[in-house]
Amino acid sequence: MTIAVFPGSFDPITLGHVDVAVRARTVFEKVVIAVAHNSSKAPLLDVETRVRLAAEATAHLDGIEVASTQGLLVDFCESVGATAIVKGLRGGADYDVERPMALMNRSITGIETVFLTGDNALSHIASSLVRDVARHGGDITAYVPPGVETAVLEALGKPR
Repeated sequence: MTIAVFPGSFDPITLGHVDVAVRARTVFEKVVIAVAHNSSKAPLLDVETRVRLAAEATAHLDGIEVASTQGLLVDFCESVGATAIVKGLRGGADYDVERPMALMNRSITGIETVFLTGDNALSHIASSLVRDVARHGGDITAYVPPGVETAVLEALGKPR
């Protein structure tokens, strides 16, 4: 079975993330969405909430699982038997950020990173922008799976 890990902070998960997971599933028999703790970020949502929201957003899709991870991504990949890491690219800036990580991961364990181009209609969606829009009272329902807006507004202490 070919297994890929799709890592990210998913703070919160967006329709763009779901799109990449769906595309990855057409290439790999199993995709594990790895909700990571990023020490350089202060997340809005706790890990348990991010895992729950990602699982709910992909529950209708066969072959996709969600788990949390800490530490080196390559160690997590090895623990789940993954042969590849999947990263979604919205544009050139994403590639510039992701390329060094892909090279480092390959140099550590030999694991390859597969870059998937996201749907152009979703390329403007980023978790940071979704949080910012919600923080300022904007409607984020067009950018996130059902249930995510409620969790984000609760975390921000904003009424629905």
